[in-house]
Amino acid sequence: GKRKRLNTSVLYDSDESEDSDILVRKVFAKRQCIMDEDESSEEQQPDKTCPAENVSTNRKQKVFAKLKELARQRATRRSCSSENCEDSNGEAEIEEEPLCHSPLTPTEGSETDSDSMKDFIVEEEEDDDDSTEHVKRLSTLLTFVVVVLVNSGYIAFFPVSRCDHYVHFKRIVKAFLINAIDDTFLSSLYDGTRQKKYAQDMLLSLHYLDDRFIQPRLENLISRSRWKDRYKERVDCYPDVRIILKNPKNMSCQACELNRYCKFNVLLSGKLYNSRTLEADDFMSDDKQVLKVGMVCANRTRVYHHLKHFKYKLYVDCSSVAELDGVEDEPVKDTVERLFSQLEDSGWIQKRYSALEDYMNDADSFQEEK
Repeated sequence: GKRKRLNTSVLYDSDESEDSDILVRKVFAKRQCIMDEDESSEEQQPDKTCPAENVSTNRKQKVFAKLKELARQRATRRSCSSENCEDSNGEAEIEEEPLCHSPLTPTEGSETDSDSMKDFIVEEEEDDDDSTEHVKRLSTLLTFVVVVLVNSGYIAFFPVSRCDHYVHFKRIVKAFLINAIDDTFLSSLYDGTRQKKYAQDMLLSLHYLDDRFIQPRLENLISRSRWKDRYKERVDCYPDVRIILKNPKNMSCQACELNRYCKFNVLLSGKLYNSRTLEADDFMSDDKQVLKVGMVCANRTRVYHHLKHFKYKLYVDCSSVAELDGVEDEPVKDTVERLFSQLEDSGWIQKRYSALEDYMNDADSFQEEK
């Protein structure tokens, strides 16, 4: 490039002067350097007279300054509320247009830089939307996992305070007292006939007892055992159980059908009942089942049976309290309130609730069968 530029100047100058080539080359070579430094402009010779490094450095500095300005404006928009954010976004778009179209040193460079900055702005907004959506999906997934763990029994206690648990339990006792006097109350709760607030609260507490307290632990006990379905169905059907120690015998356990030293007899009896209305069935009410099991299956049967039939046993106790009451010709509401106050003052309700907690703790701490 140098050699070509010097030769051109020599030919141009040699036409105008009669000096020797050597002298003209020296003089005009120096003058050409002076013109390159002081008098030449970017419009006349943008490629030959402007150094590429200086142009690219200035362009980078301007682009970097504009990017910093955009980042500052975006940080300001994020800190405002949703309504203010919409307004500020509109203002930012108005302000960003002249910045993007402001001319840089070369015209082509300004168009290229503005296009690249537009691409940068769009990509950043898309990243913000994607990150927000990603956070929402993670929170939804976490909620779903917690619910699944609670329902499967891996989380022992649902995160509600002890007071709330006891409030649910007292509502259940009151519902059982009402049903002991009016035997259609529970069935009307489950079929949706009763829509008053107190009835809906009782129905919620009944579901809470089944779905949060009892059923997850029963499923956990079964999933970690080798019980056969036939044995589980028998334990589910009979509300009364007696576990008696007998002489050990090497045989197949009638619960898991594995060879064990079976030294316990499980005596099952009682009437079959409806799990919702708790109404007993008198068909084959004297039927009994005696099964010989090993030690681990006997302990699991005791823990499982206590939880499985706790609600029915509580209802039977409430019915006994209502039957022993000798007051007649009294409204059902007044009778229930009076009986409930007596049971609460005497500690009867708290005793039954403590028994439920013990059964749940036994189920949570039961070791997996080896």
